[in-house]
Amino acid sequence: MNKRKIAVAAVGITGLLTGTVCASQAVADPSGPPPYRQLSGVGSDTTQDVMNGLANAITINGTKVIGSYDSTGSAQITTKDPATTPGCTINRPNGSGAGRTALLNSLQAGNGCLDFARSSSLNLGAANPGLTYVPFAVDAVSYSITPTSTVPRKLSLADLKAIYHCDPNYVGTAPNFSLTVYLPQAGSGTRSFWESQMGITDADVVAGVYPCIKDTKSGAPVQEHDGRVLDDKSIVPFSIAQYNSQATQTIADLRGRAILGTIDGLAPNTLNSNFGVKRDVYNVIPTSKIGTAPYSTVFVGSNSLVCQQPAVINTYGFATNANCGDTSKQTP
Repeated sequence: MNKRKIAVAAVGITGLLTGTVCASQAVADPSGPPPYRQLSGVGSDTTQDVMNGLANAITINGTKVIGSYDSTGSAQITTKDPATTPGCTINRPNGSGAGRTALLNSLQAGNGCLDFARSSSLNLGAANPGLTYVPFAVDAVSYSITPTSTVPRKLSLADLKAIYHCDPNYVGTAPNFSLTVYLPQAGSGTRSFWESQMGITDADVVAGVYPCIKDTKSGAPVQEHDGRVLDDKSIVPFSIAQYNSQATQTIADLRGRAILGTIDGLAPNTLNSNFGVKRDVYNVIPTSKIGTAPYSTVFVGSNSLVCQQPAVINTYGFATNANCGDTSKQTP
């Protein structure tokens, strides 16, 4: 594509929806008895709904064991029964990074308040010691725009990289950029993943190296997978699984006018194995607990209770993962 055509309104196909199974809309935070669960987790916005679905589907001896707390909602959450495990009212973590940090804080304090973290990105650095990233599903990420956007509905990955590098041929020049280039809030796994695909670093984004990139609108952080942030001159990454789940009313529909773009000629379909911008999504557990029930029963290995729920995983727009339950991805 001629990169100078970015400034004109484009025509093309709309994002294709996967054939997801309709389900009743997901409920935020643990629902139904027991109110407090053996395995409490926080973190990723991307996987919060599928984990809520798995939490409601998975039982041990007839009792639900997963307590998955959404990334947004009340300011604080209480993850364990105050009568038996006091001090487990914490600020609600928003995003993969915040979820991992909260898990590490709980492990270092030895308070038993958190047992796992949801993560849509992989971070095996030494800053997160003693953690194992256990994959359970596959997501893909595309860009989202409005139907009347000045951004074409078909772009190459090279085009997207140019946009996120603030190439003036695509976004205009400062201070009045012709395109607002959004990233989700700090700590978002989708933000981290998208930055890696665009060939930029978060440190450079924060330092203002790419001045066309914004992660706030009207002073509020841009929440991932909320298309209401968009106008006709903006762009933001969007999980395809989240988009499709919202479109089928499986979860709350926050798309607004957002549609998904096609990258390198491939339709934005999570189950399209050829789609280039794919990622594993994970539940992060303490490495020391890999062989300990209920961690081992619920998360570890291809026969784990999570991996035995492909229908639930597909219902929420994700593809099943051939490496579901693998424990080889560990931090130092």
